[in-house]
Amino acid sequence: MKQKKSTLILYAVSAVILAACAQPQMTAKESWRAQSDIADFTADGRLAVKADGKGSYANFDWSYQNPVQTISINTPLGSTLGQLCQDSLGVLAVDRDGKIYQADTPQALSRQLLGFELPVQYLHVWANGQWVKNAPYQLLDDGRLQQFEWTVSRLLNEDGSPRILLLESPKLTLRLVFDQMRQLKVANPSQQCAARG
Repeated sequence: MKQKKSTLILYAVSAVILAACAQPQMTAKESWRAQSDIADFTADGRLAVKADGKGSYANFDWSYQNPVQTISINTPLGSTLGQLCQDSLGVLAVDRDGKIYQADTPQALSRQLLGFELPVQYLHVWANGQWVKNAPYQLLDDGRLQQFEWTVSRLLNEDGSPRILLLESPKLTLRLVFDQMRQLKVANPSQQCAARG
């Protein structure tokens, strides 16, 4: 019995060590850089939001085609729960029933709909390992970025693409886990959110 218990512990410790070795490495301090042109991309994965001790989980599809950024939030079965889109005219959200909500800034819209501000307009910058230009920032000793009251960290795949983007503030934690992120080339990209008609 004692030998079975010690063998089980050995297997558990081995599994934890192997899992830790398989995890992508945290970006180093010098991997953050000043904001520059960001290539258009698509990405998908899962997201988790935690606020006031309560968590919500969903899948996401994300398209960035400057100046249009669209994030669709989906159920695990693929049904769209809502869509958030930002373009040069402002930001809007469309719920599952097709009702449209609009605001001048992502902060105003997320505050209106959720009661807290999400930094949607900076996600594409931080996901690409950059800090937002012309704004104060700090690089912490552990390699994380602090900007706009958010502490941002990334885990990367071997090819340098983001695997995890983690944003933490005193009120909210937002975690995006990427299944894939790839550059997108479109000959004539749209200049406004599709929901504007």
